[in-house]
Amino acid sequence: MANMFDYLDWRGDIPVSCDGFNEVDNLILSKLVYIDFAGIVPAPGQGRGVPLRSAMDAFFAARGPVDDMGVLVPDDIIELLRRAAQTARFGGMRLDAYEAVLDEEKEEQFAAVSFDCGDGTLYCAFRGTDDTLVGWKEDLNLGFMEVIPSQKQALSYLTSVARRHRRKGLRVGGHSKGGNLAVFSAVFAPEAVQKRIVQIYDNDGPGFNRDLTGTPEYKRVARRILALKPQASVIGQLLEHSRVKTVVYSTGSGVGQHNGFTWEVKGNSFVHMAELSREGKRNEDTLESVAEALSMPQRQAFVEALYEVLTGTGARTLSDLSEEKLHNAAGMLKTYRDLDAPTRQALFDAFKLLFKHGAKNFMRDVRTSQGHGLDELLRWADDARRRFFDQEPRHE
Repeated sequence: MANMFDYLDWRGDIPVSCDGFNEVDNLILSKLVYIDFAGIVPAPGQGRGVPLRSAMDAFFAARGPVDDMGVLVPDDIIELLRRAAQTARFGGMRLDAYEAVLDEEKEEQFAAVSFDCGDGTLYCAFRGTDDTLVGWKEDLNLGFMEVIPSQKQALSYLTSVARRHRRKGLRVGGHSKGGNLAVFSAVFAPEAVQKRIVQIYDNDGPGFNRDLTGTPEYKRVARRILALKPQASVIGQLLEHSRVKTVVYSTGSGVGQHNGFTWEVKGNSFVHMAELSREGKRNEDTLESVAEALSMPQRQAFVEALYEVLTGTGARTLSDLSEEKLHNAAGMLKTYRDLDAPTRQALFDAFKLLFKHGAKNFMRDVRTSQGHGLDELLRWADDARRRFFDQEPRHE
């Protein structure tokens, strides 16, 4: 099974100017934006870009060996940087306009960098969610806010990069939340900027709190949006999104398919599938059911309560939670007890709805695929759900 590393071995010796930019190139660049280029790549308008191979050398010289990107960001990104920088295809690409923002008060986590692809285009790469709890809180805010701070920042970033590079075509992309930012920035960019956009790459990014597909702004760029989703996508099917997607085969399982290093590559593209797998369709049904059942106030109460519980442990990153789980667990329980009754109820109700709709769709799928021989198991599971979740949380 070939992946991005195999692609670098196969195509790395040929520049983009000789063999055109493709969807695998896009994912590689959308992963490299997770690297902390602060002090290495100039900030917007602060100097000429640096080649990727030079940025790599400076990164390792300044940071030394790096082998941990956090709990959910793949450590393979470090090796991807090392190997991509040594190729003719990527090593000479100039990186410019590195920008990173982490603001707990505004609940914003944002980063972007621009790559000169060498074919007359720039690829504006937006980072997805990192290891910080603020980053995950901003992700959750997508469920009830029309616009989050990172989306505004992404629009400003794309507009300013386009203004400074007026003769360049534009590619815009990202993975996970970065894909959402890429679509948002392209949809709401000034029409003059939109006309210069060659392609928009949404690599398994979540959708939006409102349907953008019917807006004039969206329609102007819709045909240039390439939404890549693994066959059992979870993250990429959250919230409102276009039904037009390109399904790619992943060797991962469950949420692990969100990791782009599991996407199978053949030649200069991913291995495509005709449609989502049975699991992917079940995920889609489940997420739609939960979204329809939760009101906006419920979504907000749930998100605020969950964030209060997690930050009450003293953790600031997911890695903090992992490394001090016993201490943090005690802090989480205390914080949960201290929440007011309505907020605790909202948190409880949200988990209850998620389980209820998820179990219902799973069991329906089992029936469809294997007949009615599992009736006894289904009755047992339904009884367990009622006994566990149909009890109201106790209010002290």
